[in-house]
Amino acid sequence: MIRIAVVQTNPVFGAVAHNVSSAIEMMETQAADLYVLPELFNTGYIFLDKDELERLAEPVDVQAGPTCVELHRFSQRHSCFIVYGFAEKADRLYNSSALIGPDGLVGLYRKVHLFDCENILFTPGNLGFPVFDLPIGRVGMMICFDWFYPESARTLALKGAQLIAHPSNLVLPYCPDAMVTRCIENHVYAVTADRVGKEERGGSGFDFIGMSEIVTPEGEILIRMGTEPGVTMVEVDLALADEKKINQHNSILEDRKPEQYR
Repeated sequence: MIRIAVVQTNPVFGAVAHNVSSAIEMMETQAADLYVLPELFNTGYIFLDKDELERLAEPVDVQAGPTCVELHRFSQRHSCFIVYGFAEKADRLYNSSALIGPDGLVGLYRKVHLFDCENILFTPGNLGFPVFDLPIGRVGMMICFDWFYPESARTLALKGAQLIAHPSNLVLPYCPDAMVTRCIENHVYAVTADRVGKEERGGSGFDFIGMSEIVTPEGEILIRMGTEPGVTMVEVDLALADEKKINQHNSILEDRKPEQYR
């Protein structure tokens, strides 16, 4: 059994140090083997232009990225892994999530399916949907609006993911229930870490729905939070996600007929 914690935050736009320290304060209250934080948890969501995004974006570097440095220190202190969403400064600007462990950066994912004005600010992800083999299990990542495309979760399942870490900034109300289906159809665990609160900048605004959750391969909702910041932990057996047979004659992945889907 491993301990998985979902962290639900309410960031202040642009207040990176405050947002990171607030998240860490919550994490300190609940021991876990894996923590999952929201999309863009350290910066907030509504960037007015690319100049502002460029200023707040960070490299994924445990020596140089301020957020990465602090979360790496936490993972070392507590011998744990952390998935978090951030604006990545690389060859271009990406809406990314990183997987950090005691030894440093384990893996990186760049959001493939950009939502609304993200298409103006960010470059679509170019790393595919990788899966990372950790001592606690096999973890894949997707970000927020990726849930809308069943291929995202299916690709991770086909690559062997036992758990999908899903940093999010949800504004559409459908995702929490849809993730139940994603878990059932792929027989995987999923951790959707959403933010809460209202953000208004430049004449536009979003109300974020919260409802962060952890769902089992059978579609059982182990946790579904409300609309307040917090952290909640459950113990799970990730090996349950390896069983893809639903009866004597059917296996979820082996029974696929890709040649008929064209």
